[in-house]
Amino acid sequence: MALSNTTLGMLMATINSSIVIISLPAIFRGIDLNPLEAGNVSYLLWIIMGFLVVSAVLVVTLGRLGDMYGRVKMYNLGFLVFSVFSVLLSVDPFTGGSGAMWLIVMRIGQGVGGAMLFANSTAILTDAFPAHQRGMALGINQVAAIAGSFLGLIIGGLLSEWHWRAVFWVSVPIGILGTVWGYKSLVELGERSRSKIDVPGNLTFGLGLTSLLVAITYGIQPYGAHSTGWTNPWVIASLVGGVLLLIAFVLVEQRVEHPMVPVSLFRIRAFSMGNLAGLMASIGRGGLQFMLIIWLQGIWLPLHGYDFESTPLWAGIYMLPLTVGFLAAGPVSGWLSDRYGARLFSTGGLLVVAASFVGLLVIPVDFDYWIFALILLVNGIGSGLFTAPNTSAIMSSVPAQDRGAASGIRGTVFNSGTSLSIGVFFSLMIVGLAGVLPDTLTRGLTAQGVPTKVAEQIGDLPPVGSLFASFLGYNPIASLLGPTGALDRLPAHNQTVLTGKEFFPHLMSHPFHHGLVIVFGAAALMSVIGAVASWAAGTRFVHDETAGEALGRE
Repeated sequence: MALSNTTLGMLMATINSSIVIISLPAIFRGIDLNPLEAGNVSYLLWIIMGFLVVSAVLVVTLGRLGDMYGRVKMYNLGFLVFSVFSVLLSVDPFTGGSGAMWLIVMRIGQGVGGAMLFANSTAILTDAFPAHQRGMALGINQVAAIAGSFLGLIIGGLLSEWHWRAVFWVSVPIGILGTVWGYKSLVELGERSRSKIDVPGNLTFGLGLTSLLVAITYGIQPYGAHSTGWTNPWVIASLVGGVLLLIAFVLVEQRVEHPMVPVSLFRIRAFSMGNLAGLMASIGRGGLQFMLIIWLQGIWLPLHGYDFESTPLWAGIYMLPLTVGFLAAGPVSGWLSDRYGARLFSTGGLLVVAASFVGLLVIPVDFDYWIFALILLVNGIGSGLFTAPNTSAIMSSVPAQDRGAASGIRGTVFNSGTSLSIGVFFSLMIVGLAGVLPDTLTRGLTAQGVPTKVAEQIGDLPPVGSLFASFLGYNPIASLLGPTGALDRLPAHNQTVLTGKEFFPHLMSHPFHHGLVIVFGAAALMSVIGAVASWAAGTRFVHDETAGEALGRE
């Protein structure tokens, strides 16, 4: 009962963390808002980031509250909160900027429910299963969690083709079923820790992580004459302030009587190294999702004759090998790690992922699909090999009374990695585009008869606009040339070419590949760092409940 209910909860939460990403074109059409107009990029970012930031910030606090007041109680409340906000998302009564703000606020509320689910699901499973079956149980649960982030891309593509509100409707029946089922079936098995709420710890952690993630979000938007916002004083102040608050959090936790996060957990090698490996894997996985969406929706599919309106559907379908590989390897890896330990599978899995990133950066932008599908399959297998053993090693290494906090930390790492991936990989891609795109865009426009002065003005625009256009599957040329009047003065043939399916994707191909080399090179390096951390965690590390200490061996 614990495994089936928590698996349903994690599946629902993570589907919703990615389902919106691929459905954004349909959502913006539905609320009648052009996301590429000045000032609207923030709406686009926060519809994605609102859920992720809140989930990352609150998950540790809600995990500790589960330790104090009951993990099942917090988990069931999470299902209820998630369901209520899913309903509210699906009935957005506004259009334009007001409609976008409604979606952002409701996504934040949905993120609170998601944080309750993230924070307590793995702790409930760790309570319910003995150590020799824990890898299998956590493996299934975590396979559902990460598979949900992949499946969300497919489901979003399918539902957005029908109606944009259906993207949010899908959570409602699952949420109602999970809420009723949880209240009827789940039983509290965990040990409750009698302690007070750590107010200073909650404040320093929540404000620090929020400040850091918000700075990273705005760091990818242009500032002044710069292509990114990393020189913006507010971004720098938020980064520095966030880091200082997180340092203060660590100092506070060492001095308060009832810490929100027992710092002693990080002295457990399997816990600290496992979370470092998980962070590297999560950043790489999030970056992969975003880059694949840009690659497919903005370039490859239009070049192969697909209309921009249908690219979300086909992008989801063409990414299926990634999900298939993950679903095939994940449960098997969890079962095998119970028998042979986590080290070999978690380390080997990330090395396989690193190799797949290298494969993606060497194939051409206009690839043959079979080689692309094979690389995605290999990446999914590598992620599946890593996930269950890593989670099992982390959760099995901590004392029973701290499992909620440990689950919260692991959930924070998972969600923060996805949030960080947006800032890290979009910034790397923008840097890659900035060196090549202006000249390519200028030459492409002048070749179609656009006056040189107008073409140079458009070429000098921040590349983030072109990047988001590809991300959303838009051709921005008409909106870029429209205010200048240059498009209307061109011959009909040139107008057709500029606003057609192939001109902008073809124009982006070379600059995008230049950026991909930087992005996937960084992702491969992160995966290797994660593999080293997994190896450093040891072969087995299971907390001895009778002796009250952690037992480990190299």
